[in-house]
Amino acid sequence: MEDDSSLSSSSSSSLALSIKLYSYWESSCSWRVRFALKLKGLPYEYKPVDLRKGEQLSPEFEKISPLQYVPVLVDDGVVVSDSLAILMYLEDKYPQNQLLPTDPRRRAVNLQGSIEKKLGKEECLAWAQQVIEKGFTALEKLLKDCAGSYSTGDEVSMADVFLAPQISVAISRFQIAMSKFPTLSKIHESCKALPAFQASLPEKQPDYPDPARSTIA
Repeated sequence: MEDDSSLSSSSSSSLALSIKLYSYWESSCSWRVRFALKLKGLPYEYKPVDLRKGEQLSPEFEKISPLQYVPVLVDDGVVVSDSLAILMYLEDKYPQNQLLPTDPRRRAVNLQGSIEKKLGKEECLAWAQQVIEKGFTALEKLLKDCAGSYSTGDEVSMADVFLAPQISVAISRFQIAMSKFPTLSKIHESCKALPAFQASLPEKQPDYPDPARSTIA
């Protein structure tokens, strides 16, 4: 890991000092957390972990997270690994700009394990398009009756935090034709217009290489 880290732009220096995000620019799991932090208006210190170099396996990083993967959030001494666990932690500790709807049905859709599982595993390159399209077909059916501008209505929610980065990866890396998924396409376009999403883009991260040549997700 690099010694130098970058501070996410924000006016609040006190929170910036307390929240650290160990991330890799190309990791879609890390992207979810960056998106959520921006949506909640939480400044954070970006700590790059180069997966291509195996920095997540270093003794230094193992001391921070024995699970040895990104993302990892450190907040005032509290260490949280796994993107969903991090999102739930942020939702509980920082309730501003809530990502989970209060409506029971919409909240349940956000929390369904199938939201993440149906996205597929990006590392299965040989079957990537088939797996992703199968997952998107299921999500299209799941969300078509409750989606508005976003996944579960007209307010951005946790489901969008998971979906938007994954759809971007599916389009850019796996050439998925989103015309087959009109509901997901509409959600993606709505998220793309958000300043928080734009700020969380891989190419906006301090460890983004130029040109990018990695294939890790």
